[in-house]
Amino acid sequence: MKKLTLILLLPIMAWAQSLKEFEKKITEFTLANGLHFILCERHEAPVVSFHTYVNAGSVDDPSGRTGIAHMFEHMAFKGTQAIGTMNWAEEKKALDEVEAAYDRLEAERNKGPRADAQKIKTLEAELRVAISKANAFVEPNVYPTLIEKNGSTRLNAQTGLHTTEYYYSLPSNRLELWFMLESQRFLDPVFREFYKERDVVMEEYRQRVESNPQGKLMQAFLATAFAAHPYRVMGTGWPSDIQNLRRSDAWEFFQKYYVPGNIVIAIVGDVNPAEARRMADKYFSHLPSRPLPPLLHTVEPPQQGPKTVEVQSPAQPLMIAGYKRPDLYDKDDPVFDVMSGILSGGRTSVLYKDMVRDKKIALAAQTAATFPDGRYPNLFVAFVVPNLVHSIAENQKELFDQIDKFKSDPVDPVALKRVKTSTRAGLIRSLDSNARLASYLTIFYATYGDWRKLFTSIDDIDRVTAEDVQRVAQKYLVPESRTVVYTVQPGGAPPARQKGGAE
Repeated sequence: MKKLTLILLLPIMAWAQSLKEFEKKITEFTLANGLHFILCERHEAPVVSFHTYVNAGSVDDPSGRTGIAHMFEHMAFKGTQAIGTMNWAEEKKALDEVEAAYDRLEAERNKGPRADAQKIKTLEAELRVAISKANAFVEPNVYPTLIEKNGSTRLNAQTGLHTTEYYYSLPSNRLELWFMLESQRFLDPVFREFYKERDVVMEEYRQRVESNPQGKLMQAFLATAFAAHPYRVMGTGWPSDIQNLRRSDAWEFFQKYYVPGNIVIAIVGDVNPAEARRMADKYFSHLPSRPLPPLLHTVEPPQQGPKTVEVQSPAQPLMIAGYKRPDLYDKDDPVFDVMSGILSGGRTSVLYKDMVRDKKIALAAQTAATFPDGRYPNLFVAFVVPNLVHSIAENQKELFDQIDKFKSDPVDPVALKRVKTSTRAGLIRSLDSNARLASYLTIFYATYGDWRKLFTSIDDIDRVTAEDVQRVAQKYLVPESRTVVYTVQPGGAPPARQKGGAE
């Protein structure tokens, strides 16, 4: 054991020695319009990773327009007025006609019971013709193909609850190409093929939720655990909202949230800071400065007691249990990470040894310290997959028994040390990647206002004591704040009620 610990600590000691040198490789600047850049020099290879972080995600979806933030992921590489079109002037006219046709259709639909059904069919046909005409001007995949032909890797975009991120890597001699293309994404966006992509998003919803037992369970879990906060809606949005999203909705969202002061960009690799600053001024300073979007004011009301929901599914039984917890700015946030590591971090963890290895009642028993995200009060969750012939009720009882035991028994100091060492070593390994470092720099800057929190967070973990873990477990892992959602076979019986916990 001592030898293993020493092996794990060796890279940590080396990292600690070089930590002070890391800041010397960082260059930061903010343009006059508010757009912030973080550059990290790594000249070992002639490649550069770029990560653009927009501080807006699905929690910012307007009421009745859930899924609109996710649409930007699908618009990410559609091109600009100069790239991806056969004739922009004619395409623009066609796009405007699509919206005009849609306006006429919605005007008739909005008449409600007085709407003319035959007229609606005619207007729907006119809309399909208008969309087809606009799509005929599109040169598919020109934007991503241009990037890929210049040696890109990991070209992608993703949408989270609080973020929309665009990223890829290029050879360092293609630096200016990235500045030109990325700036046009925000200066000159074109939401072409919007309704085609809306159909794709709807199909994703069907695959991820309607046809996916875990997706169904997760949707029910979030909608049950949160009564008011936007965390109650999965990032996919509600299907009825998605089906009615308009290109004008995307434009309004873009104008409100895609403002320079709400964006941070990290560039990591073989980059010259002076050259990058010159290009940033040349290409990004043209973005107009606009007010920052308003903060979210909806506060989740206190939970008044335990909640339980059954989801009918013929698939493998599943269960999620979640406990209300404070946001990531709370002083106890690191304690939840350590607690999760002790409970389910690897084959020596509490739940794995008890439920999976020894009693074999579960195929998996995993916890997450922060769910679905951490900027607002959220959940500490446990996800359990029962083993064959072992019921939800049996697993539920064992999970709650183990949590009660965890709250009452002293924390194992060996397990505590293992989690701290593993956390630190994991961060060190992850930072070997330019792309991952670029991602982390933007995330920590946008979340905490300073990328240095990426490193000081490890110190926060190190300061967590066994007493902290037990105190937080006793305070937050309580039935009163718990939500349990599980699957049942159609027509099947619910699990038996468990004394002191299972509702």
